[in-house]
Amino acid sequence: MKKDTTNTQKPESNYDTVMSELEQAVSTYPIVKTKDIYTHARAHGYSYNSAKETFMHSGPKRGEWDMRNVCLTKPTQKKASVAQPQQSNSADENFKFATSVQSVSNDDVYIPEVDPNFISWGDFSKIKKIIDSKQFFPLYISGMSGNGKTMMVEQACAKAKREYVRVQISPETDEDDLIGGFRLINGETVFQKGPVLKAMEAGCILLIDEMDRGSNKIMCLQGVLEGKPVMVKKTGGVVHPAPGFNVIATANTKGRGADDGRYSAAQIIDDAFVERFVASIDQPFPAYNVELKIIKKHMTSCDVRGHDDFADKLVSWGAVIRKTYESEGVDELISTRRLCHIVKALSIFNNRLEAIKMCITRFEDETKEAFLDLYTKIDTNQIDRDMNFTTDENSTDENSSDTSQH
Repeated sequence: MKKDTTNTQKPESNYDTVMSELEQAVSTYPIVKTKDIYTHARAHGYSYNSAKETFMHSGPKRGEWDMRNVCLTKPTQKKASVAQPQQSNSADENFKFATSVQSVSNDDVYIPEVDPNFISWGDFSKIKKIIDSKQFFPLYISGMSGNGKTMMVEQACAKAKREYVRVQISPETDEDDLIGGFRLINGETVFQKGPVLKAMEAGCILLIDEMDRGSNKIMCLQGVLEGKPVMVKKTGGVVHPAPGFNVIATANTKGRGADDGRYSAAQIIDDAFVERFVASIDQPFPAYNVELKIIKKHMTSCDVRGHDDFADKLVSWGAVIRKTYESEGVDELISTRRLCHIVKALSIFNNRLEAIKMCITRFEDETKEAFLDLYTKIDTNQIDRDMNFTTDENSTDENSSDTSQH
C-alpha cells in the first residue's frame, strides 16, 4: 500500500476555502461524501490523514459526512494567517448557519429590561461596578430567600446594558446541561452549546442561580471560574472566554449547607470550588425605609387604592416577625418577596386580612394564627410601630424596587 508522505500538518488557513468549495460543488451539501472531501481538501494541501481528522466527524451513514458538525470543531487559526473578517451577506449567512446548529435558540443571551419599580440598595452599587468594569471577577452572593439577590444582579445588568445568561441550578444539573451535549435536531444528531459556552462566547454575565442546590456535577465549572479556555470534551473543540465574560452566583447558604432545615435541598459545596470565587457578598433583607419604598412602589404598580397606611403597617409587621425570628421566638419569617405577594393579593381581593391570610397559609396553623393576630394589632394601632427599625441611608429612588424578588 502506498504510504501517505504528504506533510500531516493541517493547513488551517485553507479550512474556509475547502468548506466554501464543498458548499458550492456538492449538490447534497451539507451532507458530503468521503471522496468529495478528499478531492477538495487534497487540492489545498491536506493529507489524507489531516483531511479525515479535520472534516470527517459524523454523518447520517457510512461514507457520508455532515459539514454542520465540522463547524462546531473548526480549528483555531494562527494570527499570522487569519484574514480580517469582512462584512458581507455570505459571512452573515455562515454565522447564522453555524449558530443554528450549535444551539436550538440563543434567546437565553439577552440584555434584561430595566424594571421601573426597582430600588437600588445595599451592595447594588458594588455589583454594578463589577459588571461595569468588564473584568473577570467571579462573585458569590448569599442570603435568605426572597431578599432580592437575583433581581439585584439582573437590574445591575439592565442598567449597565450588559447581556446576561441566567442558569437555574437543581440537584439534577450536570455538565450536559451547563456546557452542552448532543441533541437530535431535525432528524440529525448535532452538538448544542449550553448556557455556559454561550455566555463565554458572548462575553456576557453568567448568573448561576441557586448555586448551592447543585450536586458535585457542577464541578465541571471549575475551569470556567478561573477565566480560562474550556475544552469541550464531546467535540474536542476549545472555547475561549470573550472580553467582558464574568460569573456571578447566588445561593441561600455560603456553601456549607443548612442545619436548621429551612433550606433542606442546599448542598455542601466543595471548598475548592467556592475558593475560586474572588469575592462574596452576604445580602440581608432591606432596611425598614428601603423596604417601605419597595412596597409603596409595588402598591402603585399593582394599582392598589384606598389603603394609604397599609405599606407602613405591612413593613412594620414583617420587621417585627424578623426580629422575633432572629431571637428564636418563631420558626418562620416574612421575606420582602412575601410582602410583595400580599400587595398583589390585595389588588385582587381588596381585603387586607384576606390578602395576608392567603399568602401565609403555607405556614403551620399555629404560626399563621400568630402572624394574623400580630398584624391585626398593628393595623388597629394596639402595638406601637415606632420600634427604631434600622434604616439604610444608601438606598436610592433611581427606578426601582425588589418587587419580583427571585
